[in-house]
Amino acid sequence: MHTPVTIIGAGLGGLVLARVLHVHGVPVAVYEAEPSATARPQGGMLDIHARNGQLALKAARLTNEFHSIVLEGRQAIRLVDRNGTVLFDKADDGTGTSPEVQRGELRQLLLDALPADTVRWDHKATGVRTLADGRHEVVFADGGTVVTGLLVGADGAWSRVRPLLSDATPAYVGRSFVETQLPDAGTRHPATAKAVGDGTLVAIDPDEPGKWFVAHREKGGTLHAHVTVAKPQDWFATVDFTDAAAAAARIAAEYDGWAPELTALITAGEHAPVPRPLHSLPIGHRWDRVPGVTLLGDAAHLSPPDGEGANLAMQDGAELGQALAAHPDDVEAALTAYERALFPRSTAAAAKAPHHPTPQELIDFFTRDERTEPLVT
Repeated sequence: MHTPVTIIGAGLGGLVLARVLHVHGVPVAVYEAEPSATARPQGGMLDIHARNGQLALKAARLTNEFHSIVLEGRQAIRLVDRNGTVLFDKADDGTGTSPEVQRGELRQLLLDALPADTVRWDHKATGVRTLADGRHEVVFADGGTVVTGLLVGADGAWSRVRPLLSDATPAYVGRSFVETQLPDAGTRHPATAKAVGDGTLVAIDPDEPGKWFVAHREKGGTLHAHVTVAKPQDWFATVDFTDAAAAAARIAAEYDGWAPELTALITAGEHAPVPRPLHSLPIGHRWDRVPGVTLLGDAAHLSPPDGEGANLAMQDGAELGQALAAHPDDVEAALTAYERALFPRSTAAAAKAPHHPTPQELIDFFTRDERTEPLVT
């Protein structure tokens, strides 16, 4: 008899876990705080790596479906300095191993591959507690509860499940991304569209490596940028992000003197820029085995974006699902095997995450095997 599995969080990692368990006939339920799959935008582009993300989708038996949503030509990468001078340019020649997809489309693909009642929407977990015999109770915002024999925290940076295992909390890393979008850029912002190119643009100041940003060309000609601002959180509290023009001007001032086709990524958006504070768990975060509960993705190993986060979360989900399927009558053996691989893998990935990269470090990053992917997940 398979032990029912309860997953908190319907992100990519939690959904891959649910799909792998479904493939192997293991009962599973996913509880998600959002009211529906379309309640909010799901972010931009993701590069799915052959060594982890694609293997996870293979374990989920969704390889063909994945290839159907790949955006051709988007593995092109360009590195420029503050003046727009090209320092590195790699076209998508079809040999890259990290094809690009829209995050929202990948999430929907995973949702469509599950029975309709698998994800329980509008269930915000507000607390969890340990019961006897490795069972746990989850309490939701509406007062409802669920008791489970196996609880998986796939609920991100501010996980409600993590405290069952660890006292660690995410710490601000000293910088934030500010997210902007330029729709229909080829027609409305042709100079900026030309600067970005066909795939990903990274712009950096060689004299101030802490100033850099990434832009992606998405579906429909939208340019989606993440601009690095190395300021304390208190600084962002002084910016009125409800005033689109004023907020854009404040962020653009941090990039004063940069080429106008680059700063247009900040100032020419139709909507207010969105601050994305960056936090991380301690490198090497781990926990002692606690019966009946584990973590995956950002709940387990949050680190600054480096192109690995979504891929690692999907790998976590796939490997946990496979371990549970391989040990249907011994959940603790499955969790022990999963965590034995999880801890060193996530530690190594976090240790390699770039913080204030130099142009040469970025060029090395882009030319390394399987590293022709953008730095933002």
